[in-house]
Amino acid sequence: MNNFANKIGLPANLLWGYLGILIFMMGDGMEQGWLSPYLIDRGLTIQNTATLFSLYGVTIAISSWFSGVLTETLNPRRTMLLGLVIYLIGTVLFISRGLGSLDITTLYITYALRGFGYPLFAYSFLVWISYVVPQGALGRAVGWFWFVFTGGLNVLGAFYSSWAIENLGHISALWSAVLWVLIGALLALVFNKARFPANTASAGSKWQELLKGLTIMKEEPKVALGGIVRVINTTAQFAFPVFLPVYMESHGFNTTQWLYIWGTIFTSNIAFNLIFGFVGDRMGWQKTIIWFGGVGCGLTTLLLYYSPQIGGGSYALVLAAGILWGACLAGYVPLSALVPSLVQKDKGAAMSVLNLGAGLAVFAGPAIVRIFIGSAGAEGVVWILAGLYFLSAVLTRFITIPGAKELTMDN
Repeated sequence: MNNFANKIGLPANLLWGYLGILIFMMGDGMEQGWLSPYLIDRGLTIQNTATLFSLYGVTIAISSWFSGVLTETLNPRRTMLLGLVIYLIGTVLFISRGLGSLDITTLYITYALRGFGYPLFAYSFLVWISYVVPQGALGRAVGWFWFVFTGGLNVLGAFYSSWAIENLGHISALWSAVLWVLIGALLALVFNKARFPANTASAGSKWQELLKGLTIMKEEPKVALGGIVRVINTTAQFAFPVFLPVYMESHGFNTTQWLYIWGTIFTSNIAFNLIFGFVGDRMGWQKTIIWFGGVGCGLTTLLLYYSPQIGGGSYALVLAAGILWGACLAGYVPLSALVPSLVQKDKGAAMSVLNLGAGLAVFAGPAIVRIFIGSAGAEGVVWILAGLYFLSAVLTRFITIPGAKELTMDN
């Protein structure tokens, strides 16, 4: 089993951790595809839901930045346990107090608190991977991480919630997610026996390590560029759920159909997370990000929006466009190998910048909707998102490994 795992680029010593991330993220993300239209149906405006997701994104961004340096300071297990506890507290308060009263302030506060949880859990494991996996296999290892991360968050979460909200109801479905999170945590924290390099730094230097997540961007500007590209990578992923279900409904798609489309999009994405992990190791990390990620996502973002109009509400055409967008979204996978390779040490700090970018995307997507949906409409928002993808392709051109050709498996 271990030999087979290593052959396909999956680190055998971290297998239980990967499985734990998959199940944890399934529970964490099961409401993403339907929470916005559900709240709108209960009286909130699209601007209210955009603000809710934006505040959630702010706390995710903060937590994402801390995840890398806290992993080096505390070790991965303690950081992941901290994330689990915060997630549970935030989720219980959000469901019982926020959704119970529908008070907008309570909703904002409790959902934002919940956002501190999953980055500490999931992204700490990504830092763990970057330390224990050899550089020549790192592209495939992070590809597997994004496979299980996205597979749980956007595929299993979407398909499970499409069943759960019909059979259990919206609120009970959210409560059931807690069980999946606990199972994932058990696998990743107890069954996973992999070791992490000991940090023998003093307490004072550990606090200085926290600042590395910011100072490294000044010391190595290419890391900062990588962080910007990482923000752009998933901005549309978190913007779409705020307004696209409503747009699709106007073209005849109900919530269940939309959830199946959303789940299928990320079924494509997780498959290509693996493919582009291998492609990046062979073709080159930078080229993969530029052409498949930036250019590919820019074109397919537009295709996904216009496909209901082009096909007259054809379900198959929208699904095909979504599959292409999900595939191209995976073109950014080698970024998690490229950016840590820009530095010889402080890889955790470099990963913190990427994690911060991932968190900021959760804020930026809904914020773009909040700011522009009223004046530019859904079409204008989609063109902004596509333009950002094309910009990321240009920025990636400047992210090169100092003093070396871009790493591939053949180097």
